[in-house]
Amino acid sequence: MSIANTTGMKRRPTHPGEMLREDFLPDYDLTVSSLAGAIGVSRQSVNELLRERRSVSPEMALRLARLFGNSPEFWLNAQRAVDLWDAAQAIEKDVALITPLSAV
Repeated sequence: MSIANTTGMKRRPTHPGEMLREDFLPDYDLTVSSLAGAIGVSRQSVNELLRERRSVSPEMALRLARLFGNSPEFWLNAQRAVDLWDAAQAIEKDVALITPLSAV
């Protein structure tokens, strides 16, 4: 049995770029350039991700998962949480006007 989460999150989930910037880069002693080189992408791509101006794509998730030994789902789920939060905030009032259906 599980307990339903009815309250919802009160804060925006952590962006994968922040995770990389605050946790992974220092722990692995990586720079923007060394991370970009290790995963075969441009420094600009990494920099935009770290500054939270870019989302983690499936391709980037595969690269990061391979490098850090975790799963692509880890990175995509983190991005999905941020995307859903942002969307929910953007259309909160519109969604509240929708009347849920009941099965007959």
